[in-house]
Amino acid sequence: MPARETWENRRHSTAYIPFSIYECRIPEEIRNVPLHWHDEFEINRILKGRGEFICQDEKVVAGEGDLLVLPPDTLHAAYPFEGEELIYQALVFSPAMLGADGNDRCAVEYLRPMAKGSIRPIVLVCPGVENYRELTETADRIFSQFDSANRSNEELQVQERSPREDLLLKSDLLRFFALLPCVGQEMKEESSVSYTEMIRPALEFMVENFREAISIEMLAELVHLSKSYFMSCFKKAAGIGAIEYLAQLRINAACRMLTDTTTSISDIAYNCGYNNLSNFNRQFRNVAGCSPREYRRNRD
Repeated sequence: MPARETWENRRHSTAYIPFSIYECRIPEEIRNVPLHWHDEFEINRILKGRGEFICQDEKVVAGEGDLLVLPPDTLHAAYPFEGEELIYQALVFSPAMLGADGNDRCAVEYLRPMAKGSIRPIVLVCPGVENYRELTETADRIFSQFDSANRSNEELQVQERSPREDLLLKSDLLRFFALLPCVGQEMKEESSVSYTEMIRPALEFMVENFREAISIEMLAELVHLSKSYFMSCFKKAAGIGAIEYLAQLRINAACRMLTDTTTSISDIAYNCGYNNLSNFNRQFRNVAGCSPREYRRNRD
């Protein structure tokens, strides 16, 4: 199973409150969202800008007004276009929110197969997609239930909702998935190679151990591939090389520490896997576009 720590160490849902809401601003808050996965559904609504999204073996470009639908355990990432700000809302929720653990016909023959991947919803909901107008209207109702004026405290929004509001959210989610175009797993070519599945153990290892010394040879051995084939598979799945992905994990962690703590820059470098401060400063500038000191000063 995928690592629980993969999505910024957040727990998205509980049995009592099976959903969370976030707003992601790239590159204002983070430079990008590296490949990760979780065992909940996720619906993204693009509010501003454009970006490239990696969703399992698909790469799609999404912009303002588009929706992205991600089933559980889908490897996904988000990268803004050069020079553009990308802002989107993300609703992350347990399959239980849809009643996927029930025993009625829609749970057994539709919701559970979708949660397990044998029925695949389309990833990108954009103009031209079947039921586009109804889907976007339903998504607007879903996201409008959360106080846009209080986006800085999404957790509070979720905690203070009433059970009736949760019921309205659940009803809109059920309508959304009833309207969503899907394809059966049997329509996927059996001979196609899932590069994301091939490298998933390496991704999990990197997320859990990015503070340690990690080599390409180590990762290739972990997934039982040759070094050259592993590098090729990783680039096809992630859109970037494994070393670049590792740097993104480390620098994103450093950005959070620079913003949320008063830890010294040298200690942050060490805590994020760098034994050489000049190398950390160089890689930080490559990823974040400024020095660690400038990054911290700009967020004070």
